[in-house]
Amino acid sequence: MKSLLHSNIIEVHNVFKSFGGVHANIDISMHVKKGGITGIIGPNGCGKSTLFNSIVGAHPIDSGSIIFEEREISKLLVGQIARLGLLRTFQQTRIYSKMNCVDNMLISVSHRKDARDGLFAPRKGETLERALSLLEFVGLYSKRNLISGDLSFGQQKLLEFAMALMNEPKVLLLDEPTAGINPTLINGLIDRLHRANEELGITLCVIEHNMRVVMNLAEHIYCLANGRLLADGKPTELQADQRVIDAYLGGGH
Repeated sequence: MKSLLHSNIIEVHNVFKSFGGVHANIDISMHVKKGGITGIIGPNGCGKSTLFNSIVGAHPIDSGSIIFEEREISKLLVGQIARLGLLRTFQQTRIYSKMNCVDNMLISVSHRKDARDGLFAPRKGETLERALSLLEFVGLYSKRNLISGDLSFGQQKLLEFAMALMNEPKVLLLDEPTAGINPTLINGLIDRLHRANEELGITLCVIEHNMRVVMNLAEHIYCLANGRLLADGKPTELQADQRVIDAYLGGGH
């Protein structure tokens, strides 16, 4: 998939977003390369999640532009953007805790043609087969019939990841994928993210506080601070950037 790294699949140009008098994103410009893994770091409250929400249409921007596959999407609704193949996950998992894992997978395709006859449309053999295959992919096949609320938090994160993959995204925005996960599970998650990128061809953009994770994952990293883009570059470049060290790495994150 690395041969696809020749074009930008997402372009963010001079984006401003405010909530009342609070400026969450100030003149943010960045891009996500098709077929790659991009990282976003920065202190709490610097505007990372707001930027993700704006990209997927949850928080319409005040000004600027957001381009996905050469199409302006900043005026589109969340569902319209999702149907284009641009999805996100959340810091706190959004699963159906009283359903088992398989049913979570099946209900996650609600915006696709599979569900055009209703949210609980009859299960199609190929949809169920894909659900089981993806549960195997994330290491949850043996727990497929368990109630998802009984899974560990790390396993719930893996389930949400699989639910997103169920929708066959072109780009997946992952918000703190390792937050709250037992350290022993993190390496397995990193491996699955790499495999989703390389084997399934999914472009990834990852907000992550765990520097070991983001340095092992991302080919290019953006650092935000106080709502602005502070620096960007390769992982090794940001590790040596004194501005990043002072604003983020030096702050005990």
